[in-house]
Amino acid sequence: MGYLDIAIFVVLVAAVIGIGLWKSKGEKTHGEHGAQDYFLAGRGLTWWLVGFSLIAANISTEQFVGMSGEAANWLGMAIASYEWMAAVTLVIVAFVFLPTFLRSGIYTIPEFLEYRYNTFARTIMAIATLVILVGVPTASVIYSGAKVITGVFQGMTLAGLDLGNITIGCWIIGSLAAVYVFAGGLKACAWADLLQGSALIIGGIIIAFFAMQYLADADPNELIQTARNDEVTVESLKEAGAVQRFWDLNKGPLPKGKVHMVRGLEDEKIPWSALIIGLWIPNFFYWGLNQYITQRTLGSKSLAEGQKGVVFAASLKLVIPFIVVIPGILAFNLFNQDLKDDAINRNARVISENTPEFYRSLSGTMKPHPAGARTKQILEQIDENLAKTTPPNEPAVCTIYTFNEMFAELNPQGAATVLAFDKIQIEGRVSFNEKLESDQPADVAAYSTMLAAAAEKKLNAKELTVEELVSHDYDNAFPTLIRKLLPHGVGILGFVLFAIFGAVVSSLASMLNSASTIATMDVYRKFRSQASQYELVSVGRVFVVLFVLIAMIIAPMLGHPRFGGIFNFIQEFQGFISPGILAIFVFGLLVHRAPRVVGTVGLVLNPILYGLLKWLVPWISFLDRMAICFFAVVAVLTVITILAPMKQPVDLPVNEQMNMETSRGAKAFGVVVVCLTLALYVVFW
Repeated sequence: MGYLDIAIFVVLVAAVIGIGLWKSKGEKTHGEHGAQDYFLAGRGLTWWLVGFSLIAANISTEQFVGMSGEAANWLGMAIASYEWMAAVTLVIVAFVFLPTFLRSGIYTIPEFLEYRYNTFARTIMAIATLVILVGVPTASVIYSGAKVITGVFQGMTLAGLDLGNITIGCWIIGSLAAVYVFAGGLKACAWADLLQGSALIIGGIIIAFFAMQYLADADPNELIQTARNDEVTVESLKEAGAVQRFWDLNKGPLPKGKVHMVRGLEDEKIPWSALIIGLWIPNFFYWGLNQYITQRTLGSKSLAEGQKGVVFAASLKLVIPFIVVIPGILAFNLFNQDLKDDAINRNARVISENTPEFYRSLSGTMKPHPAGARTKQILEQIDENLAKTTPPNEPAVCTIYTFNEMFAELNPQGAATVLAFDKIQIEGRVSFNEKLESDQPADVAAYSTMLAAAAEKKLNAKELTVEELVSHDYDNAFPTLIRKLLPHGVGILGFVLFAIFGAVVSSLASMLNSASTIATMDVYRKFRSQASQYELVSVGRVFVVLFVLIAMIIAPMLGHPRFGGIFNFIQEFQGFISPGILAIFVFGLLVHRAPRVVGTVGLVLNPILYGLLKWLVPWISFLDRMAICFFAVVAVLTVITILAPMKQPVDLPVNEQMNMETSRGAKAFGVVVVCLTLALYVVFW
C-alpha cells in the first residue's frame, strides 16, 4: 500500500467511528427512556438511516468473501438468489411484519413471543438466537473480514504485530467494532452505517469496473482455459468486448454454466426446488425475524419512515449481485492460477496438521512454493505442525482425504497418491473391496467419495477424521481481485479497503448491538425486573464486551476446510432455528386463534427434525431440509390449533406514541422493485 492509500484508509475509519459517537452523544442512559435511546436509537430513525443501515448491517465479507467465492465455484449467478429474492422479501416484510411489530412497541423479536405465546417461548428463542448469533454469523464476519484485510496486508507489521496473521486481524476488527457500539448503541451504528453503506456500494462498483476492464484486455488464450461453454473459441473472444466475453465464457449448459439462476435437483446447495420453496424460509427469517436486522426497523420514527427505509433497502439489494457475484465469477476467469496456488497452501496446511508423515512424502506439486509473503505464514504453520508430537497415550485417529472431480482433473498424480494413502489408513479397520475401473476424473472423485462413505459408516467420530482437499481456494476470490486489480499509491486501494473494512465493522457492530439487546432485555431483565434504565444500559455494554471476546476466540478456527466455505457454514446452521421460528411467527401473526403452546412446540420440534435430516439424509440440500422442517412444523401446529383453538385472540400491547400511517409511496415503489426482480430472473434464468 502507498502512503496515500494508508492515509485514506486510516482517516476514513477514524471518521466513521468518530461520527457515530458524535451523533449518539446526546443519548440519555440515565433517564426514563435510557434503554430505548441506547438499544433503539430513541425510536427516531428516518427512512434513509433505516435503509442504509439495513444494507450496511447485511452486506459484509459474508458476501464479499463467501458469496463471491460460491460464485467463483460452480454456483455462479445462482447464488444471487439470496440477494434478489431478499428484495421481494423486504417488500413483504415492510407491509406485513413491520406494522405489527411497531404497533406492539417491542424491543426484541423474542419479546413478541411472550406477548403472543408464553415466557418459555421467548426465553428459548432468546437463548438459541444468542448462541447462534455470537457463535456463527458474528464469528464468521470477524473471520472473513480478517481474511480480506490480511490478504492485502501480507508481510506488513504495525507496532510489532503481523498484519498478515489471521488471528491478529480478527482481534483488530472485533475490537474496533466493539468501540462505538459499546459507547453509542444503535444510533452510533446507524450513522456509521450511513457512511459505510454508501462507501460499500461505491467500492463494489470500483472493483466491478476494474474487473471488467481487465477482462476486456485479457489474453483470450488464457481466458479460454476457464470457459464453461464448449462453443466459445479463442477467435470469438478476440472479437468480443468485456460484457460479451463474460457471457460467452460462462453461459454454457447446466451444470457447467455459471450465468443461470436455476440449478439441477442434484445440486447440493441451491437446487431449483429451493428457488420455489426452500430459499424463502431463510429469507423471511433473516429479513423479518432476525434481531440484528429488524432492530433497525424497530427504531423507526414512524411506520411510514420504516416502510420507506425497508423498500429503499430492497432496491439496493438488486444492485448487490452486480458488485459481488459477477466479480466472483470474473475472479475465476481472470485469476484461476492464483486460486489454485491458494488451494495448494490450504491443502498443505490441513495435511501437515492431521498427518505429518503423509505430508513429508508428498511431491512438490502438492506443497507450497516458498516464494513471497503470501506463503510465509502457511510455511510457518506447516513447520509448527510438523514439529508437533502425538502424546503417547492418545488413541490413533484414522484421517482420510476426499476431493472433487476438478481436483482429480487438475492433479491426477496427487489424486492417486491421496487414494493410496486413504486405503492404507483404513486397511484392517474398514472392509472396502471396490476397485477403481477408470482413471477419468469423475470416476476417481466418485471412488474417493465411496471410500470416505464406507469409512464413515464403520468408524465413529473419535476414530475417523475426513478432510476435503480443494482444487481452488474460492473464498480468496474477492481478496485476489483487490490484490491484483486495484492501483496502489493513488488512494483507490485505500478507499476500497475502507469500504470492505467498514462493511465488516458495520455488520459486526450490528450483531453485537442486537446480541446485547437480547441478552439484556430478554434474559437479564427477567431476573432483574426492577433494574433501572442506567443499569440496563450498563449491562448491555458488558454483554458487548463479553460477546466480542467469545466471537474473536472462535473466529480464527473457521478457516479450516471442514466448514465447507464461510457462506455455506453460516447458512447451514441457520437451519436449526429459522424454519421453526418462521412457522410460529406465521401462526402468531396470521392465525389469531392458535393456542399459546404452539410457540413452544415449534421452537423445540424444528432443531430435532433438522438434526435428524442432517444425520439421516445428509445428501439433501440444506435449503430443502429447511423446507421439509418448515412444512412439518406447520402441519403439527395446524393439528394442535384445530384440536385446541383459543377462545379469544390474544390482545397485544399497543405503543400509543407510534404513528401507524402506511406510506403510499413506499407501497408503489415496492411494486416497482418486485417487477424489476422478476425481470432480472427472466434475463438470467
